[in-house]
Amino acid sequence: MEDTTGSNPQSLGFTEKLKSWLSWSWTYVCFVWFGMVLIMVYVLWSPLKLTVLSSRQIFEWWYFRKYGTSFIEQVSVSHLRPLLGGVESSSTTGLFSSVNGEAEPRPSVSECKVWRNPLNLFRGAEYNRYTWVTGKEPLTYYDMNLSAQDHQTFFTGDTQQLRPEDAVMQKAWRERNPQARIRAAYQAIEINHECAAAYVLLAEEEATTITEAERLFKKALTIGKCGYTVNRRDYMNLLVYIKRRLAMCARKLGRIKEAVKMMRDLMKEFPLLGMLNIHENLLEALLELQAYADVQAVLAKYDDISLPKSATICYTSALLKARAVSDKFSPEAASRRGLSTAEMNAVEAIHRAVEFNPHVPKYLLEMKSLILPPEHILKRGDSEAVAYAFFHLQHWKRAEGALNLLHCTWEGTFRIIPYPLEKGHLFYPYPGCTETADRELLPSFHEVSVYPKKELPFFILFTAGLCSFTAMLAMLTHQFPELMGVFAKAFFSTLFAPLGFFADKMESFMPSSFWHQLTQI
Repeated sequence: MEDTTGSNPQSLGFTEKLKSWLSWSWTYVCFVWFGMVLIMVYVLWSPLKLTVLSSRQIFEWWYFRKYGTSFIEQVSVSHLRPLLGGVESSSTTGLFSSVNGEAEPRPSVSECKVWRNPLNLFRGAEYNRYTWVTGKEPLTYYDMNLSAQDHQTFFTGDTQQLRPEDAVMQKAWRERNPQARIRAAYQAIEINHECAAAYVLLAEEEATTITEAERLFKKALTIGKCGYTVNRRDYMNLLVYIKRRLAMCARKLGRIKEAVKMMRDLMKEFPLLGMLNIHENLLEALLELQAYADVQAVLAKYDDISLPKSATICYTSALLKARAVSDKFSPEAASRRGLSTAEMNAVEAIHRAVEFNPHVPKYLLEMKSLILPPEHILKRGDSEAVAYAFFHLQHWKRAEGALNLLHCTWEGTFRIIPYPLEKGHLFYPYPGCTETADRELLPSFHEVSVYPKKELPFFILFTAGLCSFTAMLAMLTHQFPELMGVFAKAFFSTLFAPLGFFADKMESFMPSSFWHQLTQI
């Protein structure tokens, strides 16, 4: 009994000494931290040549050395401006520029020029069917407004005096309500039974099947041919549009060879209308026929450095090169023996395509869900990626191993171009205005793909969180000093409880005179 009571003072002494040692160490840790701050200021004093250094200046200097820009400027431009709704004037101008697809010099405005989708669907037979089933609108008002402008440009003659039916059709294209557009088309037909533009509108919007749309387009084509012989300039655009849509009807109805012939004839008849991108319709139809030699011949003509690129051109070229090696490609074997020349060419083609439009692979690999493509697209944007993957995913699946090769290699593009907004590898730097334009073109229920992701470095997030937490503690301590004192005491008691528990366990295993013997040493 005496031994037990005699050992308690030693146990208590060990606990007290441990606590005093901890408090002593914390005191010196604070001094060490303060000394390190003084050393850092002393080291930075000479290179900066400053008489007075504040913590903000030191941080600004470090951030500028690491990221090449001012921290305050970066936060203001990249993060505060979008929240406040600010948009650069060049981006705004690019959104509402010409949608005819004409080639222009490369200023910053043309980076975000909106182009008409060469494979756009039929409103009545396809878009409306989606609305009937899901109750969602696949087209945005901005997209349909651009189509109305296109139709007014394509189908209205250049004559000084508009014919009565043309005036009615101009109003019809501007109508927001589909039923009002259809009623206006019938009104134009009542005025003139030979109004081809009215039959085009009915084929696009009233026809509920592709077969019915094809019948109306053929009627419009008959009228258009008669008008073309009289006035070529007024009817040329209308005739090209009708023939192209008839070729698309044949493609959708399974008459693919007929569609290919119609597209080839159209390109020969109107060779100067390359801005309409009819070759993209031809490429898709040839891929469906698996006529890969013909596809390569078309690419040889249009995949030229002097011509504007598209996702269809770049990814079709990558598909042909990947198809030649993908059936025997194995990542494990390639890592052991290295890539062959053909495999290297395929990988480089994939990197080229991903650099042009980095949004496409997620749709091809089914990492993101597809929606119906819009009537207008933004090159290198998410809208173009949706339109390409919607029609070409089946062709990638048909080539054995092509998607596996794409899955293994596409992310390597981002190591080649670490700063896509500042420099490019094979193309111009990636435009920074695509997100804004894509949000106007794509429906609200679709999650727009953004590239590159705007993420703040972890150090900045950590610093902001620490400063906010410190300010909150200071405010609470000032407002409720007693309550915060109780809270701090409870917090530190809870924090040191595991340490006390560990000390008690150590005392139970150690002999009672251990601390005394240790001090004697």
